[in-house]
Parts: sequence; C-alpha cells; structure tokens
Amino acid sequence: MTAPVIRTLDPSSAHLFHDLPDPLGLSERHRTTEYRPEWQRVALRDGRPVARAAWWARAEDPAPLLINWLDVAEGEEAAGAELLRTAPWTTQELELDLPPGWRDDPALAAAVATRTEAARLAGYEPLVERFLYRWTPDLGLPEQPGRLEYTPEPDDAVFLDVLRRIHSVTLDAHARRAIEKGGVDLAAREELDFFHWCPSPREWWRLARTPEGETAGIHIPARNPSGPCVGFIGVVPEQRGHGYAYDLLADCTRFLAGQGADFIAAATDQGNFPMAAHFTKAGYPVVRERVNFWADRGPAA
Repeated sequence: MTAPVIRTLDPSSAHLFHDLPDPLGLSERHRTTEYRPEWQRVALRDGRPVARAAWWARAEDPAPLLINWLDVAEGEEAAGAELLRTAPWTTQELELDLPPGWRDDPALAAAVATRTEAARLAGYEPLVERFLYRWTPDLGLPEQPGRLEYTPEPDDAVFLDVLRRIHSVTLDAHARRAIEKGGVDLAAREELDFFHWCPSPREWWRLARTPEGETAGIHIPARNPSGPCVGFIGVVPEQRGHGYAYDLLADCTRFLAGQGADFIAAATDQGNFPMAAHFTKAGYPVVRERVNFWADRGPAA
C-alpha cells in the first residue's frame, strides 16, 4: 500500500474535497457554510481521497477557529490522523456533526468510530456530546410565563459578573474546561468574548430580574455567521430550582422571532438534562447531534 499524500487545496483542486462518500450527511449540514479552499485538506492514496477535513472561521478571521468537517474512509484512520496532525494551524477544537440517534444505526456508528479514532491518533479527545436544535415559526412561539423582567444592560462588567456567578456552578463542559485551565474568570471572559464575536448587535443582550429586582440570569439573542441562534442561557445559582431557564429561553426565542428570524439554532450538552428539557418544552426539535473533541496543545506534531 502506498503512503498517503496530504494535500492542502486551492481553487483549482477544491473539487477533490467532494470525491469521498458522505455517510454522516455533512455535505447537506454544511450546504450554506463558506469554506476557504486553502483551509481544506485531503489525504490521497493512489490519487483517491481517503480522508478530508475543513477548518472554519469567519471571513474576517485571520486563522481557523476550529475543524468542523472530518471524513475518513474505513481503515484509513492513520491517514486521517496525519491529515489533522500535519496541518499548519494549531486548532484546539474539532466538531463532528451527526444525524440524530446515530448510535442506533450500525453503519453510522462504525463511521463515527473511524473518525473518532483518527481524531484520537491526532491528539484530540472527546470533550462533550451535544444536541443541536432548530426552531422554526411553524412550531409556534413558546409560552412566556411573565415571571421575569428583561432589560438591556450596556455595561460589560455587569454581564461579566453575572457570568462568573453562573459558571461558579455549571454543567457546561466547555465552561468546566476553561475553569480547570484558568478558573471561573476565564470561563466568564470566554463567554463574553464569544458574545462580542457574534455579528449581532450588542444591544440585544438581556439581563433578567425578578419582580423584586434580584438578578435571575441572562439570555443572549444572537446571530452567528450561519444565522439566528440562542447565544446563551444562564441562571445564577441562587435563583435555580424555579425553572427560570425556560423563561429565559422563551423570551430569547420571542425576541429573535420579533427580529424576523425564520429559524433559530441552539445547542446544549446532552448531560445538561434540565436545559435539554427546557428546549423540549419550548418546542425546539433535535435536528442533529454533535461530538466536540479537544486538544489542549493542538494536534500532536
């Protein structure tokens, strides 16, 4: 067997990226995603693609933020790993988007195992599995309980303080990774940086208070490069147990619908059972699942 040839693409060779079977439906999933050919790589064996990966960021970002497309042919885990390991970018996160219930389909489960092994050989380990949701107007607006009051807040320091309180007790795997690395302050600042990274208006951010004026939490109606999304839902620890996360989600949904959203994307960790239940109650169907992988130092050289 000949050694694989790793090739970074350009406009003239971009077609090679699509010469590989797509059992996970990633072509449809990323149908509207814009990729730079020079951030796409393939592994060729005897001139035939056996693995492919795409790195992604916004058009204005100078370097890729993550890998969100990985396909590896059966038995080509080593080639897939080399494709990732030899990339010229240090990218800590890899996302693998999957059809719902993929574990119940032996062919899909095998395809995921192949890609997972390639990622592991390249230095990535699973971080968390997530549900991906997509609300559309035909599903109806969620009922708004009316228990909280929502106001904009121009001071980032206020949001940062609330984020610290929210992440002092959290089920979110990304936040917990940040806390292990740099404490609650790092987790809060990473969230704030993400809010600012989103191209949606800063004045959309909402602080929620009880009728008595006590802070209950925040929600962030947002747009990411793919469209409207629930950017963040968080309740401070002392206000938990009342189901306020549903109230925040309902208000966030209604806010984005009022801005003309014809869909709203959202996600939560599968282990965050309370938040998953709130999405179900608010009428958000699961449309995909995702496995997030992480490499603390980037892929191994």
